[in-house]
Amino acid sequence: MHKIILQTFSVVSVIVVAALTVLALITQAGVLFLQRSYPAQGQKIEVVGATLNVLDIGRRDGDGPPIVIIHGASSNLETMRQPLGDILAKHRRVILIDRPGHGWSTRVRLDDSTPAIQGQMIDVALEKLGLGPAIFVVHSWAGALGARMALDYPQRVAGLVMLAPVAYPWRGGVGWYNRLVTTPVIGPLLAYTITLPLGYFLAEPGARNVFLPQIMPTNFVESTATLLLLRPREFLANAQDLVALKAAVAEQSPRYVDIKVPTVLITGDADKTVFTSRHSRPFAAAVPGAKLIALPGVGHMVHYAVPHLVVSEIEAMIGETARNTAAAAN
Repeated sequence: MHKIILQTFSVVSVIVVAALTVLALITQAGVLFLQRSYPAQGQKIEVVGATLNVLDIGRRDGDGPPIVIIHGASSNLETMRQPLGDILAKHRRVILIDRPGHGWSTRVRLDDSTPAIQGQMIDVALEKLGLGPAIFVVHSWAGALGARMALDYPQRVAGLVMLAPVAYPWRGGVGWYNRLVTTPVIGPLLAYTITLPLGYFLAEPGARNVFLPQIMPTNFVESTATLLLLRPREFLANAQDLVALKAAVAEQSPRYVDIKVPTVLITGDADKTVFTSRHSRPFAAAVPGAKLIALPGVGHMVHYAVPHLVVSEIEAMIGETARNTAAAAN
């Protein structure tokens, strides 16, 4: 009987190893396919701990500060370029950034996952671009990043436009799969075997849920290179970002009262991903002079639901900063 059990265990082990090997090969082939399907856009800027992919578009001869746009979790710069960047670039200089470890940006350490660390990297990259103060437009996870940059690099941030931002700790944790993927050994094993083939089928329904109650644009997943998230290294980085975020905002949120730049928050009261009552409303109350626009019936992807409202608020902020600069000069 003991011999039979050992033989059965041996057969099962061989099957499991073979299945994981096949999945790993499928994953590597999938990575090559995705990277050929979605070639890098922008220029590479080396900073300590990362190589950032930066897309610098639009006019250089316009008045007012440039606009820096930063995406949230499970995403890349293309999700921000299409609804906002291309519109703004008709009249403004626009810099879109793949956050460290996302899209076509890389990072050396997966645990360089906090807004403070990523903000430092982005500040250095913008300095290398020769960029002065800019209007920062940040979505979701990057809301915490924009707030942190306004605190740590006030000379860099001329204003904040925050779209459905994460700003405070929330009840509960993050998705169980993110916790699992950040577990040593198990996480990388999953990321390099099952994540890409399984995620390929789950990406579209997952993205559709984030848009609710609005309808996801046709071909959103394909046109925004969202599937790049399924590459093992990026999937692991994204999970680390999400798992580390709660503690990060708990640490930085008492300082929000020190943010002095013009700040606008645009959020939807139907957002089931980042709750307005937990994040945007208390942030608007904490930051002196902050303006809150809470839209009825709008979900998490406010920049797709109301892109022209977002653009008009950005333009209004540019006008405000110009008036403030003129007044300071006099």
